Amino acid sequence: MKAIQPRLIHLTTADISLELLLGPQLQLFVDAGYEVIGISAPGPFVSAIEARGIRHIALEGATRSMSLSSDVRALGNLVQIFRELAPDIVHTHNPKPGVYGRIAGRIARVPVVVNTVHGLYAQPTDSLKKRLVVYALERLASTCSDAELVQNPEDVATLRKLLVSQSKITVLGNGVDLNRFTATPECDVRSQLRLELGLPDSAVVFGAIGRLVEEKGYLELFEAWETVHSKHPTARLLVVGPDDPEKPDALPRSVVEHAAAAGVQFLGMRDDVEDLYHAMDVYVLASHREGFPRSAMEAAASRLPLVLTNIRGCRQVVTHRVNGLLVNVRQPTQLANAMVELIEHPELRERFGTASAQRAIEEFDQESVASITLATYSRLLAVAGSTVPTE
Repeated sequence: MKAIQPRLIHLTTADISLELLLGPQLQLFVDAGYEVIGISAPGPFVSAIEARGIRHIALEGATRSMSLSSDVRALGNLVQIFRELAPDIVHTHNPKPGVYGRIAGRIARVPVVVNTVHGLYAQPTDSLKKRLVVYALERLASTCSDAELVQNPEDVATLRKLLVSQSKITVLGNGVDLNRFTATPECDVRSQLRLELGLPDSAVVFGAIGRLVEEKGYLELFEAWETVHSKHPTARLLVVGPDDPEKPDALPRSVVEHAAAAGVQFLGMRDDVEDLYHAMDVYVLASHREGFPRSAMEAAASRLPLVLTNIRGCRQVVTHRVNGLLVNVRQPTQLANAMVELIEHPELRERFGTASAQRAIEEFDQESVASITLATYSRLLAVAGSTVPTE
């Protein structure tokens, strides 16, 4: 007897999100008996997505930049795609696809519409105008979903204030592949990578991973680095991540060049980040906004002490002075002091790193996240009278 495969669509803006952020989970959904389709703008990660056995459909109009005309075009195209494919579930991911994707799913009469809140795009510290726009769109789109999977528990109170029903909300958490990101590398990766990158064995190496945009706190990090490096010239800072020219806060080339002249090593996009963590001694993330930062979880699983900003998302990864240090956002002096403290106190690095690895095992396993998601799918398919996967 042929297995029944409900059709599941995951929608993101860019293909990099489908592969790097969701790829392992999408593979688990395939293994659970779903026909999984990824929809996003086309890009260099499509072949990797398809290698997982996941069909990819390019969405015209999907863009990370602020463009109302592009978003309206994407919504119209999605309605047509959903009607043609007749999926059993559409699963959207905020910010933008979470808005037009939920609306398109309801217009096309998709039986089940699920959204993951990766961190609401507005925070209490943002301007009133931004909060009004973001919260209004979130309120509208949430009326079109059957479930809201919220990565960060701090966002639940905001959703309730937006009148999102408690029955729709499930705290999802976030996780990474603990088989890929481990506390102990299989071989002497650290020495090999340090040799390749020109890093002395004795140097204290900081690492940051993320797109080269101001929102990730790079301006504050580079300012802090000048202080750190002046006090400890043997220390090193690695920055891993691609340019993101579509974003209005993309780092100007002059900023990158100035940081490089100050000793920051830019490695660009890498596919060996699980090894790069083992070349580092401390992971630092000076971000202004996060949902539940994946790179920080990966670093924790890799047994690194963490220096993060004291914002939503980062607080779910670090407990101050247990597995790392929290500093106020946009405060380069505090950031520099925290980095210097960890250079000068190797016993803290050791203690924080051990605590990070233990926390990752207990709280950051992606299989737990996938299990909650699959349980949500099964429950909602049953309510909709649709077929639940069978072996």
